[in-house]
Amino acid sequence: MAKKRVTVLGATGSIGCSAVDLLYHHSDSFQVIALTGGNNVQDLIQKSLLLKPQLAVIKDPNLYNELKEGLSGTNIQVAAGEAAIVEAAQMPADTVVSSILGTAGLLPTLAAIKQGATVALANKESLVAAGSLMTKALKEYGATLLPVDSEHSAIFQCFENHNRASVEKIILTASGGAFLNKQLHELSEITPEQATKHPNWNMGAKITVDSATLVNKGLELIEAHYLFDMPEPQVDVVIHPQSIIHSMVAYHDGSVLAQLGTPDMRTPIAYSLAWPNRITTAVKKLSLAEIGSLTFFPVDLKRFPALRLARQALKEVRGLVFNAANEIAVEAFLNRRITFLNIVEVVEEILECTQFTQPTSLEEVLEQDRLVRQETRDYLSLPLSA
Repeated sequence: MAKKRVTVLGATGSIGCSAVDLLYHHSDSFQVIALTGGNNVQDLIQKSLLLKPQLAVIKDPNLYNELKEGLSGTNIQVAAGEAAIVEAAQMPADTVVSSILGTAGLLPTLAAIKQGATVALANKESLVAAGSLMTKALKEYGATLLPVDSEHSAIFQCFENHNRASVEKIILTASGGAFLNKQLHELSEITPEQATKHPNWNMGAKITVDSATLVNKGLELIEAHYLFDMPEPQVDVVIHPQSIIHSMVAYHDGSVLAQLGTPDMRTPIAYSLAWPNRITTAVKKLSLAEIGSLTFFPVDLKRFPALRLARQALKEVRGLVFNAANEIAVEAFLNRRITFLNIVEVVEEILECTQFTQPTSLEEVLEQDRLVRQETRDYLSLPLSA
């Protein structure tokens, strides 16, 4: 059987590192076409020497010579710059892992879609900010989108497309983050150090803060709408502190299908790489007897207003505003310019006051995103590149 050709966009990030590890341990099944990285050139060099891709690309052009020197004596081609990352995404591959953070991942993701690849999507902005454009491109170019987020991967595995008319709702589970058991008045004193420690998952700083505010679940709600073509009222969220059931699909006959597993991102990443098959991982096996019990309860919207704002943004097709304002607000919190509680307050203010024109092209998406970010910085009196 021929090896599956894989490109990893964002190979030096958290998702990319796990993908690289899986590809290395299953080198008999995969051929790596291209690896791209942001600014960690030494990490990209090490991963390229390990997987021997055809092409390695670093985002920062100033690091080109260092990358070239580090890979001298190999047959690996090197390149640098954002345009080169898009070109890497265009190289013929069976699966493209899209894990570049932020709007920087939009153009490469669309490039992968346009070559008809299976896109393992870990870039939230692609659907939150440009959902209708991305879904249109998927149909036009015959590409397949596989979600890498554990929640959406779980739904994908439980969603019976042949019984789509029988789906009552999809149910996203949320851990509730690091401060689930704290009272609302206690949150004003939360520090960035506290907010970046998740009880179950090992994630980057920004996404861990989003988990604590439940903004991350709001973004996932918007994503789920586009991924599964489900109306907003049919996307539910329930708090599940143990993070064992990753999400569920409820059917009209009373059946609820769930995907379970220990909280480890290697599981959904492995699923997206091997689909429609499966590969082994070093993930700890789930023991329900050892866990003993699982608990669930509804989301308190007074405690977690971000979920209400996300539903509002989805109804008004303003997911781009919700996402961009939150990114700047979280950045400000991590830099100790605002409090933890201020994050969602800022998002709500920007959602209410910003002038927004629905983008009709990816270029317009990027421009609208830039304008919202600047408006949020202006509101917080932050410098342009805070």
